[in-house]
Amino acid sequence: MKYLVALFIFALPLACSNGSDKSESSEVFARSEMDVEAIASVNDVGSDPKQQFEQKLIKESYLSFQTQNLEQTYKDVVAAISKYNGYIQDDSANKGYNRISRRLIVRIPTSNFQQTIDDIGENVEYFDSKQISSRDVTEEFIDLEARLKAKKILESRYLELLNKARNVKEILEIERELSSIREEIEAKQGRLKYLQNKVSLSTINIEFYKVTSETGITKSYSSKMWNAIVSGFDGLSVFFLGILYIWPFIIILIIAFFLLRRWIAKRNKK
Repeated sequence: MKYLVALFIFALPLACSNGSDKSESSEVFARSEMDVEAIASVNDVGSDPKQQFEQKLIKESYLSFQTQNLEQTYKDVVAAISKYNGYIQDDSANKGYNRISRRLIVRIPTSNFQQTIDDIGENVEYFDSKQISSRDVTEEFIDLEARLKAKKILESRYLELLNKARNVKEILEIERELSSIREEIEAKQGRLKYLQNKVSLSTINIEFYKVTSETGITKSYSSKMWNAIVSGFDGLSVFFLGILYIWPFIIILIIAFFLLRRWIAKRNKK
């Protein structure tokens, strides 16, 4: 009995060491992710984020107005954009029913956003539409930066584990996790870049137009009536011209009609 107890005590440390070797990598993975979650939560918790970080605002505006001179208005708008270091992202023109319009999408430094709108408005009698909006993305910006920082820390820890990997299986598992982490890092970096672009450069949508006819529908309707009358005369002229083209066939048909009529009359007398 004493020999059995001694054998059991001797074998127990070996069994524990084998089990710990198999679970070491999974425990390290779990511990790394828990540490990173703790880092992210620490960054997220605290006082008001807007007191610690610069406020991030996305500003947009839509302006619509009538003008009597499209080319001059375009030059004035371009001058205001150049004055405040902006640029035209999109430029399109459209010609519709009794109206010619032009649409511009302008990107302007946020610090010059209001000055640009005021400068454009100096040459406008009144706006058909003037909309200015501002969206606060400070919290989203802070959250993305915190999570990006946490993911980069997690990436560095997995790289350390990769250097300590002892077999192919562990290498493949770590590389799979690294690939997933890097995809998340790239996605968050892309979102941050998009938000930063929107925050640093505001968007102004400008539409100005010129009415080509004062009488509008009335003048257009009278024009349609006159065109219909003219078209009627043209159709009648075409009809007579067509008759002139086929006059020999008409004469032949008339002669054939009279001959057939005489033949029928003679037959009835018999």
